[in-house]
Amino acid sequence: MRVLVLQHVDAEHPGTLRDCFREDGVCWDVVHLDRGERIPELAAYDGMLVMGGPQDVWEEDAHPWLVPEKAAIRRFVTELQRPFLGICLGHQLLADALGGTVAPGTAEVGIMTIVRTADGQRDALLNGLPDPMTVLQWHGAEVTALPAAATLLASSADCRVQAFRVGPCAYGLQCHVEVGVDMVDEWAAIPAYAASLRQALGEDGLARLRREVNERQSAFRTAAHGLYRNLRGLTG
Repeated sequence: MRVLVLQHVDAEHPGTLRDCFREDGVCWDVVHLDRGERIPELAAYDGMLVMGGPQDVWEEDAHPWLVPEKAAIRRFVTELQRPFLGICLGHQLLADALGGTVAPGTAEVGIMTIVRTADGQRDALLNGLPDPMTVLQWHGAEVTALPAAATLLASSADCRVQAFRVGPCAYGLQCHVEVGVDMVDEWAAIPAYAASLRQALGEDGLARLRREVNERQSAFRTAAHGLYRNLRGLTG
């Protein structure tokens, strides 16, 4: 199996999902879009993983590579119809690329809870995961309108679209299921993320968030591995 990973900043990588790839013998290629790397031919890949980043989906003038990225997402999901997972910005890009709407929303930064909808309780990707599920959030934009024919799978108190599916195997997750022990500090080194962290959690927010993520690392890793297995099962 080959997976194409689209990244928007070095610190936002697949995290603990890389352990799943290694254990399963999956080959993955990373495209660093913020460095100007080009997206390869999509037909060579069995799955696509699109990560988070400090950019916003509407910043095409500042980040012109967003245009071909959205086109690649659209082709992979609608034409090739292969398993797709977008996380945070990747989740928002999936919605935008398929005709949904993304806009500034209520910032969610920290350890929070998402709850599945009735459709989410029946969905293959979330099968076996906790409900409600404790997750790490770190975003200020959100999906405000889903693409046509999309199915809402999970929500939080402040963000209605926490997870959705388009077609049989394309998924967006607003939360960070991939978070590993070092990633909080890596993200806090990004100025935009540091500012949102201070605003949401105060000057001591980094230390508290680091501690909370470390305390929950086993549960986070278990959830990420379960989600990976479910997505892997959609490859047929």
